[in-house]
Amino acid sequence: MFNTVYEWFWWDRIWLPVNLTWADLEDREDRVYAKASHLYVIVPYAFAFLLVRYLFERWVATPLAVSSGIRQRVHLKLEANPILERYYTTQSRNPAQDDIGGLSKKSSLSERQVERWFRRRRSQDRPGVLKKFREASWRFAFYLAAFIGGIVALYDKEWFYDTREVWTGFPKQSMLPSQYWYYILEMSFYGSLLFSITFDVKRKDFREQIIHHLATLVLLSFSWCANYIRIGTLVMLVHDASDVLLESAKLFNYAKREKACKVLFVLFAVVFMVTRLIIFPFWLIYCTWVYPIQHYPAFFGYYFFNVMLVVLLCLHVFWAYLILCMIRKFIFGTVSPLRMDGRSDPHLRDKTEHLRGGLLL
Repeated sequence: MFNTVYEWFWWDRIWLPVNLTWADLEDREDRVYAKASHLYVIVPYAFAFLLVRYLFERWVATPLAVSSGIRQRVHLKLEANPILERYYTTQSRNPAQDDIGGLSKKSSLSERQVERWFRRRRSQDRPGVLKKFREASWRFAFYLAAFIGGIVALYDKEWFYDTREVWTGFPKQSMLPSQYWYYILEMSFYGSLLFSITFDVKRKDFREQIIHHLATLVLLSFSWCANYIRIGTLVMLVHDASDVLLESAKLFNYAKREKACKVLFVLFAVVFMVTRLIIFPFWLIYCTWVYPIQHYPAFFGYYFFNVMLVVLLCLHVFWAYLILCMIRKFIFGTVSPLRMDGRSDPHLRDKTEHLRGGLLL
């Protein structure tokens, strides 16, 4: 049964155009092709990224945060209380008033003491600014390096300027070393985010982040195996461009440099709209939707890849709406775009949480 599933999964008609087989993509003296077996290195590289991140946050991000006036939060000492702790971890972090009365009797504390205990317990779980700054610093450093590396890898390629060249000779396109490392490092980075999500800052869209990281890895893996390498590198470059600005805006926000934060956030919004709502659909999706069928009949991989890109575009439209809502809020108000805690507008708080966690692509 396993062999049957394996053969069906790697059936030529799913991954390759008609009249082509995997034998056509065997390495030759002058050609090297992407293979699924190459992706095994992503797991050890992802763990290597975690080690590099630890060292970066300790020796680079933390001193930078201290020099910006950010300090580790000091929590008030919380007395151990097994009854309240059990309720906190198994039922609710915010007990209702009726439950507070019951907990007061069980723990032999007054209702006010119970409320204070839960308040301090929630404060302990709330991530400090220093932790957020370190995480944002790491993501900023990677996205900046990835964006610069992508430019270096693509600036002299024909398909960077003429997307018709993406499909010239497809799928018999030899993989370049720059393409290999660009793909492997990006996928390893997202793999490390998936591994670290349990101890990173928890946000409301925790599940969505897991789904997002998995979907990203699936899309990149499919484009790798189907030899959609050229268009894959263009898609990654377009997404990295705005992520650099978002993380830099967060850094200035945590350092309480409001003017710089607002300028960078507006710049991020402009770059986001241009790259993800103009270049992405009208250049890249058009490139994957129209040009391929000029070279070969449509096949399953063609439809799957384009559907995934359209789903990604829908997410971009949703995130663009959230961005515009926040820009309107802080332009006509006095709130920083990345510090909206929702005390005056709970609906906007939810939007902010989705934006913070969602804008990873």
